[in-house]
Amino acid sequence: MAQNKSYRFDTLAIHGGSQGKNPHNAVNPPIFMSSTFEFNDLDHAEDVFSFVSSDYVYTRGNNPTLRLFENKMTLLEGGEGAVAFASGMAAISSVLFSFLKPGDEVIVHRTVYGSSYNVVTKILPRYGVRFIFADLRNLDALQEKVTPKTRVIYFETPANPNLDIVDIAEICEIAHHKGIKVVVDNTFATPYLQKPLQLGADVVVHSATKYISGHGDAIGGVAVAKDPDYIMKLKFEYMCEFGGVMSPFNAWLLLRGLKTLGVRMRQHQFNAMEVAQYLNKHPRVEQVFYPGLPTFKGHEIAKKQMRGFGGMLSFEIKGDLEASKKVVNSLELCKLAVSLGDAETLVEHPAAMTHRGYPKEELNTFGFTDSIIRLSIGLEDVEDIIADLEQALAKI
Repeated sequence: MAQNKSYRFDTLAIHGGSQGKNPHNAVNPPIFMSSTFEFNDLDHAEDVFSFVSSDYVYTRGNNPTLRLFENKMTLLEGGEGAVAFASGMAAISSVLFSFLKPGDEVIVHRTVYGSSYNVVTKILPRYGVRFIFADLRNLDALQEKVTPKTRVIYFETPANPNLDIVDIAEICEIAHHKGIKVVVDNTFATPYLQKPLQLGADVVVHSATKYISGHGDAIGGVAVAKDPDYIMKLKFEYMCEFGGVMSPFNAWLLLRGLKTLGVRMRQHQFNAMEVAQYLNKHPRVEQVFYPGLPTFKGHEIAKKQMRGFGGMLSFEIKGDLEASKKVVNSLELCKLAVSLGDAETLVEHPAAMTHRGYPKEELNTFGFTDSIIRLSIGLEDVEDIIADLEQALAKI
């Protein structure tokens, strides 16, 4: 792996993480669809169980296909180790549980994915963990919310669904001065556009189902960290014991997706910028949430910590909830579906779909409304995406 670190992103995404030639000199790595692995003798078994040998025991702990995916994600994020999970939520919940115990507190940015919100507000309190929401764009407000019991600061940037931008380096400086861990969900940006570990974060998590897969055909998650000892703890005390193991077949699909991640992200964000500029000028659109627009709050921070603004955007139309529903229901090319990062442009109503667990009467407190429309801009010809939005907006 060490020799691979000098390569640039697209090269690493294709070649990084491999450990010599594949069996039978295959160009693509095989899928090791084996639940268990045999030992030569009991001495060999002892070496593997005690980590003297890096051979395999059981896929819930290690597997050659999973290891290749973990190695590649480690390189792309600039970490020292990674753990693959069955889903993004398995990664997020396991990381949070690994840092928190009864009596601890976690500070969470005001806007996160709906299932992350549910873990923080419904599950962690059952185990004696207190949650505190904050607008992490306001560093002074964050300082006021930190207590001696704060153990973790968790956020997405860009955030789902309002694209809030949080200054990773500034948050890490505040947190680490007080011995607090920083966990960043990098799903929207991907390691192609943003590297939170290099900005000071302790752990990066992804729903690999999204841009890392890129094809909407595999579920997976991953956590990457700078501390190899922590990675061992996360893998064998949490992933293994909670049982959130990724399928080797899904790991192979994610490895396939990674090969084109850079190419896809460049096109996703080109299309997204074109769509954002179109919507920003449309007379029926009230507001566009996209970090690439100079008028967007957080634009300058995004420029500082990202190499591009990504393929996600949201917008509000002029009108009521029924008008926004009419726009969504009138789209023809854009598919009404949860998830994001696919080749297809996906549209959703967060308050009614992915974020329906938020209290309806308090949505403004969390940074969005019940009529916000979220778009995952795909890889279609951007003129066709805009034409579809045009005909839908014309119906209100």
